[in-house]
Amino acid sequence: MLVMGRQANGYADRVTGTLPMRGLEWLLRRVLVGPPLRAYLRLRVEGAEHIPATGPVIIASNHLSFIDSMVIPLAAGRKVGFLGKAEYMQGSGITGWLKRLWFGEFGGMIPVDRSDARAAALSLEIAEEHLAAGGAFGIYPEGTRSRDGKLHKGRTGVGRLALASGAPVIPCALTGTDKAQPAGHRGIRPHRVTVSFAPPVDVGSLEAQHVKGRLLRAVTDEVMDAIATRSGQERSADFAARPGADSPLG
Repeated sequence: MLVMGRQANGYADRVTGTLPMRGLEWLLRRVLVGPPLRAYLRLRVEGAEHIPATGPVIIASNHLSFIDSMVIPLAAGRKVGFLGKAEYMQGSGITGWLKRLWFGEFGGMIPVDRSDARAAALSLEIAEEHLAAGGAFGIYPEGTRSRDGKLHKGRTGVGRLALASGAPVIPCALTGTDKAQPAGHRGIRPHRVTVSFAPPVDVGSLEAQHVKGRLLRAVTDEVMDAIATRSGQERSADFAARPGADSPLG
């Protein structure tokens, strides 16, 4: 079963949170964790004007490190939802509460039970309802972290989500997060991180030129081209290999 409820008001709650949780999330993001983390990573943000302050938006990014999903909301200036493993937010007592606060409220994680065979098929619907509730949603078109540092071919989930939701798609390029927290390392190292947001993809123009599968690929390729321009990564014509169960929307 999916961990979260599927009613629209349930998604609205996930986007806005309860009043106490909103207060704690604000305290973490604006005082206790956000400013020190920004300073520690010497966070540089480019193109922040492309992120709407409110309303639905899809942020499509390259994926280099586990901390990417923490860095993107800090750079965007708003809470961003990402699909993640439900076990990150499970537990009882104070430990479970702290995990839900950290991963759910600060990290914006939308939990999905990866043991359910339907989870991957329902991921697009989860994302659509999150956007319909006015949330920002983050997606990694490569489908998993790049282990070789290259920018791999994007999977068309981002194109499907853009067309299904009508939300603007903002390409996002991360650099430096793989040095701040390399794969397999738990701690975060002091290293400059840059987040560069591109102007929204002109989906309407692409719809006038392509249909069906070609349209999905055109939207996705436009996103990946914008990321490549800003990240400076070497391109790969292949999809990234998935070492295990990763993002259902990848």
